[in-house]
Amino acid sequence: MRFESKVRNRLILLAGLACLDSQAQAATPFTFMTNWYAQAEHGGFYQAQAEGLYAKEGLDVSVQMGGPQVNAIQLLAAGRAQCILSEDIAIFSARQQGVPLVMVGATFQHDPVVVIAHDDVATLKDVRNKTILISSSVHSSWWPWAKSQLGFSDEHTRPYSFNVQPFMADNNLAQQGYLTSEPYSLTKAGATFKVYPLSEAGYPPYGNSIACDSRWADAHPDALKAFVHASMLGFKHYLDNPAPGNKLIREANPAMTEDQLDYSVQKLRSTGLVTGGDAQTGGIGVITPARMKQTWDMAVQYGLIDGAKVPLDQTYTTRFIEQAPVMP
Repeated sequence: MRFESKVRNRLILLAGLACLDSQAQAATPFTFMTNWYAQAEHGGFYQAQAEGLYAKEGLDVSVQMGGPQVNAIQLLAAGRAQCILSEDIAIFSARQQGVPLVMVGATFQHDPVVVIAHDDVATLKDVRNKTILISSSVHSSWWPWAKSQLGFSDEHTRPYSFNVQPFMADNNLAQQGYLTSEPYSLTKAGATFKVYPLSEAGYPPYGNSIACDSRWADAHPDALKAFVHASMLGFKHYLDNPAPGNKLIREANPAMTEDQLDYSVQKLRSTGLVTGGDAQTGGIGVITPARMKQTWDMAVQYGLIDGAKVPLDQTYTTRFIEQAPVMP
């Protein structure tokens, strides 16, 4: 009996090891590329890594940082990543250029882009009387909308160098910004200012959207569903306790400070970027046909894309984000 028991236990052990080995071999390699250096805005992805949420879904995920010299869309087109973090209009533009990109979810329920002005500016529309610092990239995103809806003009612009010092030195300047970034820098520098989110003025896109190679998505729907679900669960956990995600963020980006992370997390919580809007009823990351059509209509109206070349229904899908919603 003792011999049979030993044999049985050995067989159970071997079977367990074989099962573990099979699971390890079955883990799907997956490369995800963000749109900037590691920061709190990417916290859900790093949290999912830190907590092993991707591994639990059978994924071997590599989260890679973007940056000013990184063209994530080109890298995806070259097969270097399966999914990237991008913006709605950039996704439309990529489709027009022949990149098989499809949007599958949005980590932010509204675009975090803001206009920052000095205290003497009473409303966002009053910024048209100031000189505004903008980067060249905004000409293919929100600037055409701002000219039409807010009365801004090209004549009143100067290049933005991603440095807040010119704004602080000149009361006649306004500047672009990101809700979780430039206001922090200005606060630390002792400036007084007003922040105007463009989303509150009607600018319709989502923010920090997940876009994937549509060919890969069609070939690996279960893996993509698992990635989306684990990522949204990561964002929910990150807002509850960001410490695990922040540890990985600082390892990836040592220049990131705890103070900046704390500020950004507070903004993510207080502004409803992740959990507000349709996420309240549809789950974190949700995208809706109505919102997508708003953004597509705007992009067509202002000549950012050719609607005939970029059919709306080819630019996004809700099937992955809707299959296993993560409620706030």
